Amino acid sequence: MSESLSRRRFAIAAVGTAMAAVSGAPVIAKAWADRPNTVSPEVTPSTDAYTQQFLTQYAKIKNSANGYFSPEGIPFHSVETLIVEAPDHGHQTTSEAFSFWFWLEATYGRVTGDWTAFNNAWTTAEHYIIPQHVDQPTNSSYNPSSPATYAPEWPDPSSYPSPLDTSVSVGQDPLASELTSTYGTSDIYGMHWLMDVDNTYGYGNTPGTGAENGPTATGPSYINSYQRGSQESVWETIPQPCTDLMKYGGTNGYLDLFVKQSGSYATQWKYTNAPDADARAVQAAYWAYRWASAQGAASQVTASAAKAAKMGDFLRYSLFDKYFKQIGGCTSPTGCAAGSGRSSEHYLMAWYYAWGGAEPGGGWAWRIGDGASHQGYQNPLAAWAMSNVAALTPMSPTAKGDWTSSLARQLEFFRWLQSAEGAIAGGCTNSWNGAYATPPAGDPTFYGMAYDWEPVYHDPPSNNWFGMQAWAMERLAEYYYVTGNASAKTILDKWMAWAASQTTVTSSNFSIPSTLNWSGQPDTWNASSPGANASLHVTVADFGNDVGVCAAYVKALTYYGVKSGNTTYTALAKSLLDVMATFADTKGIAVAETRTDYSRFNDPVFVPSGWSGKMPNGDPIAPGATFLSIRSWYKNDPSFAKVQTYLNGGAAPSFTYHRFWAQADIAMAYAVYGELVAGGGTSTGDTTPPSAPTNLKVTGVTSSTVSLSWTASTDNVAVTGYDVYRNSALAGTTTTATTFTDTGLSASTAYNYSVVATDAAGNLSTASSTVTGTTSAGTVTTGTVKAQYKNLDSSPGDNQIKPGLQVVNTGTTPLALSTVTLRYWFTSDGGANTFSTNVDYAVIGSGNVTHSVVAMPTAKTGADHYLLVGFTTGAGSLAAGASTGEIQNRFNKTDWSNFTETNDYSYGTNTSYADAPKVTVYVNGTLAYGTEPS
Repeated sequence: MSESLSRRRFAIAAVGTAMAAVSGAPVIAKAWADRPNTVSPEVTPSTDAYTQQFLTQYAKIKNSANGYFSPEGIPFHSVETLIVEAPDHGHQTTSEAFSFWFWLEATYGRVTGDWTAFNNAWTTAEHYIIPQHVDQPTNSSYNPSSPATYAPEWPDPSSYPSPLDTSVSVGQDPLASELTSTYGTSDIYGMHWLMDVDNTYGYGNTPGTGAENGPTATGPSYINSYQRGSQESVWETIPQPCTDLMKYGGTNGYLDLFVKQSGSYATQWKYTNAPDADARAVQAAYWAYRWASAQGAASQVTASAAKAAKMGDFLRYSLFDKYFKQIGGCTSPTGCAAGSGRSSEHYLMAWYYAWGGAEPGGGWAWRIGDGASHQGYQNPLAAWAMSNVAALTPMSPTAKGDWTSSLARQLEFFRWLQSAEGAIAGGCTNSWNGAYATPPAGDPTFYGMAYDWEPVYHDPPSNNWFGMQAWAMERLAEYYYVTGNASAKTILDKWMAWAASQTTVTSSNFSIPSTLNWSGQPDTWNASSPGANASLHVTVADFGNDVGVCAAYVKALTYYGVKSGNTTYTALAKSLLDVMATFADTKGIAVAETRTDYSRFNDPVFVPSGWSGKMPNGDPIAPGATFLSIRSWYKNDPSFAKVQTYLNGGAAPSFTYHRFWAQADIAMAYAVYGELVAGGGTSTGDTTPPSAPTNLKVTGVTSSTVSLSWTASTDNVAVTGYDVYRNSALAGTTTTATTFTDTGLSASTAYNYSVVATDAAGNLSTASSTVTGTTSAGTVTTGTVKAQYKNLDSSPGDNQIKPGLQVVNTGTTPLALSTVTLRYWFTSDGGANTFSTNVDYAVIGSGNVTHSVVAMPTAKTGADHYLLVGFTTGAGSLAAGASTGEIQNRFNKTDWSNFTETNDYSYGTNTSYADAPKVTVYVNGTLAYGTEPS
């Protein structure tokens, strides 16, 4: 089955309206289509037949005569123009195509040592598929405390437009302020999913202009399609420009086809991100960095790797509920509580995130995540890279923690969805039917989110295509190959056995699953005791020989077979590659497809009664319109006669398609097999992992810290860092230091630690031996100091916190205040992750008091930050029994968003000074008074 039955994106714009026209889109002069297969003199391509097959396939893709790239150097979705699937025309492109392009050029860099094309792909993406500032000009008007206005989704397009509903509360966006602070801009750095490369529709929504330049414009144009519920197939879409200046469509452009509002509509811009594509871009950058490092050429790809890490920073929007509502137990729009902080983060790769805003002068912008997550979108390798490889770790302070948590959650997700046979079922949603509705009685849950066997779209069902299995398990197999993770292996052991049992290879053809059917349900997830899913089953409805899907399947088999040592699977990979080669033609490797679904060219497209408008070429949009009637230009396509014959009652047409993603993945499948098997596993340079760190020991503990040291690893290439694991979860990393202090721990608690080394080639050592560190008791009532607190703030829900503090020397000798620090523990409650602090008054002199806000590496009950108060040497000593007197503290988030102080660990209501054991005091860094949050 082709991609036509596999993929689509949609996002409901939560508010309605866009950009002024600015001329001058940059153009990359050289499309790289005729670029020769230059080879670095430092790297000699392997001579094995599979690596040579990669180079042959690569040359076909890059040959301009074969038509894979536009004059601007943009990869088309397919060489052929008449193709309808997720994109509805072959010379559109997707962020998916760009991500496979990054990956293809990374592989070319490994084989040849030439990284120019890899870097050029990223440059092209920044010019075209990643909107520039002029294309998203009003993000500075975005309010993270009010991300978007709620509009329910509806299953069928006939229920649209969907009304905005201000009575439904939405949560707070905890990422926006941090991202703006990190990058110095409020613009989103992510790929929009769909582009009309030849401007076939005629909107002329040209990247870098923020304008609708019309049918006469040449070059790419931003478009969108899906907007109207789970039953809206590609055949029922009404495409629209991303910048809607109301030049085309109806009176309100295309806006009132999707969203109903009481007031007037305003011109606006909006984009939708496909998270699997952005994650694949990060995945490709990881391999590029690993391979270039092995060649001693890491500096050649560092800038592109940094772009991927930045993209991964913004990709975190896909980890959050659509309207930032709480995760779990949502059974009605009004009953599902608004989220704050991380309470709206499900940590899975959702189907999309989207953002938009008004034309300059409009004064508003919006952002949404998505609560629906599909197994086929998860990417544990990308999550691992962003939380473990310094060059791929996003810059924002909380990003590493988010991706660490996401990695763990994705592995659980796969395990939860694995059927009794081994295939992976659909996914889950935090918003049933896209409207926070009540799921069916008895529906199992995953962290409170409802199981959905066909998440997001139903025409056709989103998890019936085997390609979703191959893509997801290929990523999991890469993660297993890189890390040796035992949980990944357990999932793969079962999936591989099932998939292989459904695969047939002959000397002239192959057969792999195409359409899957599902029955039953998984068990409700129990992380400590996962169920066996004995009632969840898969059957194969039909088989096919889709070469693109087969390529991903081959890579999965190869990575898994090599890492596990099971040659059954590498042998199966080889046999599939060998028979695929028999389908080679001048443009690539492809097979004919019979397209019975092309009868749907005459499918009706829902248009509300009384609505009328026109496409840019004059095609009328009105009730009774069809897919073809609003795309009359298709009748001029050289291949349309075959479709017309079918529509007239003839035989279903057959086409041989050369999809960019499929042809790129075929090339890479040959390269992977050549690298890991046929080439002897040595073509990437050093693949020997470093030795495990030795002599791991605990060198010191406090009530909240454990300090460690170890003996450095040895390796053929430089060891670049160490990952420190606490109770099997990543606690932190070092560069080359062989010491580490773990902070923010609970008192009187035992923690188990191990350390893993990483080298410049990206290889990981096995873990060191495990040691146990036990923190000391948390409360010291016989110490030499205590804290006293009073509440100086009469409004606990405003945008400032005002704790009054003073220190009392309870000992018998003077105490140097410069050795003393205090921590007032609180929750940030969303908004900015940067703070302004002040001391309004201090008896000892405010200039003698130091103050800052510190983010905790792991959130505790009632605290994810603390106000750190200390003293300069000018504060002098505190006599036995004496007090510093009052210190009036005040702090706020830099975006001035509100706190909810009543949930803060250290918060109290007393307005007179009293002993405060939840405000902790330290002398020379050791806890001397109080109890830290647990």
